[in-house]
Amino acid sequence: MQSKCGASTLVPHKITEVQATLTPDEIVLAFIWYVVFLFSTTCHEAAHALAAKLQGDETAARGGQVTLNPVPHIRREPFGMVLVPIASVILSKGSSLFGWASAPLDPEWERRFPRRSAIMAMAGPAANFILMFLAVLGIQIGRAMHLFSNQGGGAFAFQLLFILFSLNLLLGIFNLVPAPPLDGSSAVMIFMGDSTARRYLDWLRGGNLGLMGLLAAVVLFRYVYPPIHEVVTDALLGVQWF
Repeated sequence: MQSKCGASTLVPHKITEVQATLTPDEIVLAFIWYVVFLFSTTCHEAAHALAAKLQGDETAARGGQVTLNPVPHIRREPFGMVLVPIASVILSKGSSLFGWASAPLDPEWERRFPRRSAIMAMAGPAANFILMFLAVLGIQIGRAMHLFSNQGGGAFAFQLLFILFSLNLLLGIFNLVPAPPLDGSSAVMIFMGDSTARRYLDWLRGGNLGLMGLLAAVVLFRYVYPPIHEVVTDALLGVQWF
C-alpha cells in the first residue's frame, strides 16, 4: 500500500479450512505461513525503502528499513507484523492470516517527484514477484532432482517453497490493485505527467479514501484472485521445466 506517511503491504490470506481445534500439523503449517509472511513483508518494505533512498528520499533508510532484518520493520508496525497475524491465526483456528507493514516517505518528496514515488510503490510488489519466481525455480529444480519424493524433509521443503510462491503471488498482485492505500494507487502515477500527478495526489491524500478503497479491494479480490492463482500456478508449476 502507499499512503501519505509511507508505503505498505497488506496480506489477507486463507490458509486452511476452519477446524474446531488446531492440530499439531496445523500449528506447524500456521507457523510456516507466519515465517514466510514475516520474510516476504520484510523484503517488500526493504524494497520500498531502498527504491526511495536511491531516488533521494532517505526517510525509511533513516529508520533502518533498508535491511532484510525484520526487527526495524516490526518496530515500525508491531501490530501488523506480529500481533495481528498471530492473533488472526489463533482466533480463526488456523484458517486465516492477516497482517501489514509499512515504510515511511517524505510527502514533500512525493509531491516534487511523483514518478519517483510511483517507482517506490512498485518496488515492493516487484520484490514479491522476484521471491515468487525464486520459489518456482526451487520447486522446478527440486522436482528434477527428485528432492520432494520422501515424506520427511522433501515434503517439508516443497510445502515451504509452495507457500513462498503462493503468498508472494498474492502480495504482489493485491498490492498493485489501484485503490488507496495500496501500492497500486501510487504506482499509476508512473503514467502521469507531474502536474496531473500532483492533482491526483491532492485528491488521493485529501479525502478519507483509505478505508473505503481497502474494503472495496478486499471484497473484489476475493472473487478475482482465485482464478488468477489457478492460472499462474498451472502456467508456472503445471509443467516440469527440467
